[in-house]
Amino acid sequence: MEQQSNIKRKALGKGLEELFNSEPLDYNSVEEKIIEETPKEQIINIPLKELRSNPYQPRKVFDEEKLEELANSIKEHGVFQPIIAKKSIKGYEIIAGERRVKASLLAGLTEIPAIIKDFTDTEMMEIALLENLQRENLTAIEEASAYKSLLENLNLTQEALATRLGKSRSHITNTLGLLNLPLETQNLINENKITMGHARVLSKLDDAYQIKELTDKIITEGLSVRALENITSENNNYQRRKQMNRKTTSDNEYKYAEEMLNDKLGTKVKIKKNKIEITFTNDNDLNRLLEIMHLDK
Repeated sequence: MEQQSNIKRKALGKGLEELFNSEPLDYNSVEEKIIEETPKEQIINIPLKELRSNPYQPRKVFDEEKLEELANSIKEHGVFQPIIAKKSIKGYEIIAGERRVKASLLAGLTEIPAIIKDFTDTEMMEIALLENLQRENLTAIEEASAYKSLLENLNLTQEALATRLGKSRSHITNTLGLLNLPLETQNLINENKITMGHARVLSKLDDAYQIKELTDKIITEGLSVRALENITSENNNYQRRKQMNRKTTSDNEYKYAEEMLNDKLGTKVKIKKNKIEITFTNDNDLNRLLEIMHLDK
């Protein structure tokens, strides 16, 4: 039995082995290795009508404008990189590359190049989540749902998940906290009507009615994140889920900014004496930060 399992893992390729064993995980390098190690004759064209979404796809909202841009590029240059799919009982399931599939349909194509791999359900889930977390800009709620799925299905702790994804533990915790918000507020986050900074402050509150009341203020009065933080921290009527330890130093006035940067960059950020300190673990992590800040060009 163990021998059959080893044979199966070997058949999946070294790239996939790295995906499930490396820390932190790097989706881009894994996909590149899978493509590089697949002989060209094994890359086949699949009818688009035979493809269906990965059931573990975390993305629910696709940017129509960006899909149109990709569709126009595909019309002119074709599909640059094959998708990865799994043979199912009827047709194929998309493991990675759903945006390429949607854009190809918009471009009027009937087929798309694909690499067929026999992944388990757990592997399909992790690949789909990693592709979106590391390559695409998920909404904060989609990101939180992705983290929750990884924690529950892979039996990871938040600390272990943070390590595997190259994120800070506090970023994972703060993002997961958004799932405590009322559904109406979560929808506004998905629609980009409430920022991650606003959402992080709201997620610390325990009263759903107060959250909705403050949400209305953010929308109607243009309440800033700092103003929201001041309202909830200075008014004892607002009960927090977990009491935050606050320093009494003057630098603490930038606590809200530290947490916003922490959430945005996914790493530890400190503001002290008019200086911003950003922590990174290795060269890959530094490059990730440069990409987020659009300094990689």
